[in-house]
Amino acid sequence: MPLRILHSIRSVNPHGGGPVEGVKQFARVNTAAGHVIEVVSLDAPTDSWVTEFPLPCHAMGPVKGSYGYSAKFVPWLKANRQNYDVVIVDGLWQYNGFAVWRALHGTATPYFVFSHGMLDPWFKRTYPLKHFKKWLYWPWGEYRVLRDAKAVLFTCEEERRLARQSFWLYRVNERVVNFGTGAPKGDPVAQKQLFQEAFPGTRDQHCLLFLGRVHVKKGTDLLFEAFAQLVKRNPSAMADWRIVVAGPNDHAYGSEMKTLADRLGIADRITWTGMLTGDLKWGAFYQAAAFVLPSHQENFGIAVAEALACGVPVLISDKVNIWREIDQDGAGYVANDDLASTVQTLQRWMETSAADRAMMAERARKCFQTRFDVEQTARSLIAVLQEK
Repeated sequence: MPLRILHSIRSVNPHGGGPVEGVKQFARVNTAAGHVIEVVSLDAPTDSWVTEFPLPCHAMGPVKGSYGYSAKFVPWLKANRQNYDVVIVDGLWQYNGFAVWRALHGTATPYFVFSHGMLDPWFKRTYPLKHFKKWLYWPWGEYRVLRDAKAVLFTCEEERRLARQSFWLYRVNERVVNFGTGAPKGDPVAQKQLFQEAFPGTRDQHCLLFLGRVHVKKGTDLLFEAFAQLVKRNPSAMADWRIVVAGPNDHAYGSEMKTLADRLGIADRITWTGMLTGDLKWGAFYQAAAFVLPSHQENFGIAVAEALACGVPVLISDKVNIWREIDQDGAGYVANDDLASTVQTLQRWMETSAADRAMMAERARKCFQTRFDVEQTARSLIAVLQEK
């Protein structure tokens, strides 16, 4: 029986990355199967990304601050909950989740929570002050949101296991739901050419692609420092290698990384594209020799799945929660999230023969098709939502 599903998310701004993209990808498949999917967010109704969003979006903003309190949210959901069979909260630590608990707790409308990696203990270790503030909020806020959800959804076993380590007061109904993304559409040759025309410095280069938010947790500094070490060791062998950084970088940490590139002497070997979408994004993947993500924490990594879909081997850290699947399928190389390991991984890739790279590219495509293609994974979400 078709479901009427409401997603509750902080924002539908595409700069939000994986959670927003996941909502769109699941909706594309499940609406085609007859399900009705809408979104409620804390955006302002006039925000451009709201008007451009491909699904009906009920914007409860504008709001201020990262938490995003909206006085309109709970009354709206109480008045409209009968229009939906189920509500899905995407993400933690913002008012859109607590508001769902306030509106639906004790009613006949069930809700589920996608934690999207936000219970990973990396945040506890890296930001102890922020974790302390979260702990003060946890017992009366997020703990109750998770405790009373019909289920808390994790995108892989690694995420589920790690989530138990952040807060000792933890009681949830855990479920693992396959997560994925859509296969690329369009002409790969034309998309690659489009990217080369937009960024001519990448033409005839072996490009290492970093695609995603330029954020401290992503290990961009490790990539730059490892690359600089290899250039210094063997400049002739590295003459036609280049890093492509595709993602939002117009912020303090982005400026910090550009300064680091200057200091390391590799600024002229890096192409900064900003955020890419559509054919340009797929062109960046097809131009890439490998996708690199030495992240310190990564719940799923939609960009990793997108690289696999394009037949691009991935060089990732073992803090990317789907690393076991990548390693088992031979779709890339996995190492620790430190400088020595990142250097070793890049060196290993550059020493890999052309024949072995081609074999790994085929394994990457197969890995995507069997594990991460949203055409299959979207149905696993519906199966969980329909459980009695």
